[in-house]
Amino acid sequence: MTDASATPLRILFLCTGNSCRSQMAEGFARHLGGLAVQAGSAGIEAHGLNPRAVAAMAEVGIDISAQASSVIDDAALAWPELVVTVCGHADEHCPMLPPGKRRMHWPLPDPARATGEPAEVEAAFRQVRDEIHQRVRQQLVEEGVLPGG
Repeated sequence: MTDASATPLRILFLCTGNSCRSQMAEGFARHLGGLAVQAGSAGIEAHGLNPRAVAAMAEVGIDISAQASSVIDDAALAWPELVVTVCGHADEHCPMLPPGKRRMHWPLPDPARATGEPAEVEAAFRQVRDEIHQRVRQQLVEEGVLPGG
């Protein structure tokens, strides 16, 4: 486990519109990592924070309503140690990272594209939320921020 006095792990989650998946990942990283993690999110574009993503996270006790949808820029890319793309479009269009930065890709479905009755759309958000939770937790274990097990 990371020493509390050590420099926090800096993670940036990158998506197309920075409205759902990257926002939920940022929320989980902040919640699970505590002081050992600094998390942010950005998009190739900024589509605004999706209210259904906010509601899905609130169901698990995490408030992301104060997070903002932002567009990736050079300063945002210089900040993190690790950039995680959470959709294929962002993975394909992610700008070149500065030397020494790590990058990984999590191919997550876009819950904002879910169709059907409101309950079906909400279920799609919950399913993606739960997958993001699992992936963030596992990544923090691998980074030594959380204990394994």
